[in-house]
Amino acid sequence: METLPIFLKLDGQPCAVIGGGEVAARKVALLLDAGARVTVTAPKLCGTLAELVHDGRVAHRETVFRAEAIDDVALVIAATGDRAVNADVSRLARSRRIPVNVVDDPALCSFILPAIVDRSPVVIAVSTGGASPVLARLLRARLEALIPATYGQLATLVQRLRERVKQRLPQPARRPFWEKVLQGPIAELVFSGRAARAEQALERAIEDEAHAGPPPGEVYLVGAGPGHPELLTFAAMRLMQQADVVLHDHLVSPAILELTRRDAQRIYVGKQRANHAMRQEHINELMVELAKQGKRVLRLKGGDPYVFGRGGEEIETLAASGIRFQVVPGVTAACGVAAYAGIPLTHRDYAQSCVLVTGHLKDGSMNLDWHGLARPRQTVVVYMGLLGLQKLADELIAHGMPPDMPAAVVQQATLPQQRVVTATLADLPRRVEEAGLHPPTLVIVGDVVKLRDKLAWYDGGKEAMPEPHAAAGAE
Repeated sequence: METLPIFLKLDGQPCAVIGGGEVAARKVALLLDAGARVTVTAPKLCGTLAELVHDGRVAHRETVFRAEAIDDVALVIAATGDRAVNADVSRLARSRRIPVNVVDDPALCSFILPAIVDRSPVVIAVSTGGASPVLARLLRARLEALIPATYGQLATLVQRLRERVKQRLPQPARRPFWEKVLQGPIAELVFSGRAARAEQALERAIEDEAHAGPPPGEVYLVGAGPGHPELLTFAAMRLMQQADVVLHDHLVSPAILELTRRDAQRIYVGKQRANHAMRQEHINELMVELAKQGKRVLRLKGGDPYVFGRGGEEIETLAASGIRFQVVPGVTAACGVAAYAGIPLTHRDYAQSCVLVTGHLKDGSMNLDWHGLARPRQTVVVYMGLLGLQKLADELIAHGMPPDMPAAVVQQATLPQQRVVTATLADLPRRVEEAGLHPPTLVIVGDVVKLRDKLAWYDGGKEAMPEPHAAAGAE
């Protein structure tokens, strides 16, 4: 984030606009809408500005720019069309620590005027940091179409009764109450033009909530998918935005974590091999404790919580403790990794089944059903198999899988850092070691890996060690 979005209170504050053309007139209109007292400095004025001056809404200094034009002002906008003059305005304003905007010249600005969606008192600002004002305007147009004008009326209603809610409801109950109001029938009454009925319904809801007591806590077990934020489900996004506490794993990417509520408490409970920030039993107990405090707890897990995510263990504890919970599945790592690596898990010509296994059992061993995994015409996907990759390859080959079976290891799939190593099963451990891959990774073994040459589409990452003349199935 290159600029900090802020909203300035300019009601009654003196502001200076340097320039007398139509561009300057548009900036003056914005300042007047915000309640500012505006003085325009320019030798000549366009018709719009001249009319504002005639009506007494704007003051006019009929002269070229001089330093005194920005004496004792709260904000300056330069719109002269002359870069030398604009640069002079910017330099003087910055030297006095006065916020300054130079139209269409981000390098001279200390703040940027965004594209605005006005649903007062709701105001939405869209900015590209000066990179593309046209894009900002296009985004604003989309938001204009999505957000009804009645949202301003809804905000006004909330503002009118907000103090009563503070008096009647304890702090933990307020946010869930407002979320229910703003997403339920009361909001719909406002949107349909029945504001009076909406206010009556809100007053009744406040009293009902005051007598109902504090809301019970709840746990949301949510799959965050393989890493890319756009692979989150709508249900996941909704719950991520309303949780009071977030317990997140090591595999949850920072970009996804940023989509949770900014004021939510975040607790890292990640587990890596031989390095557990918190033991599973303690995680289970913590969820129960937080929920009993009336908090909405988001248990955010990479991939899908029910596929090697120990989600079943966590839900068992919640159910035994009488805690309400929801489970939201995520795009499991096998599906997400395979799709972004260009390797289908099944294909009529190569594999009619797919087996998902974990390469790291509870006791730390890799004691798998090797005969079952070595069956022909199936794809084997191994979670947490990187450290035991040599044993995995040796056992599969020893139990009948051909040494030249195509195989792949994918690191940080779906993210820009994605790397893929493909080779024969026998050669894969050496190739992975040379490439320096590290967790999180997924291992895919099967004839379907041959299709990567044709089906690879994601170019967000870099290929690891390409070899034009590698064996079948290798890069």
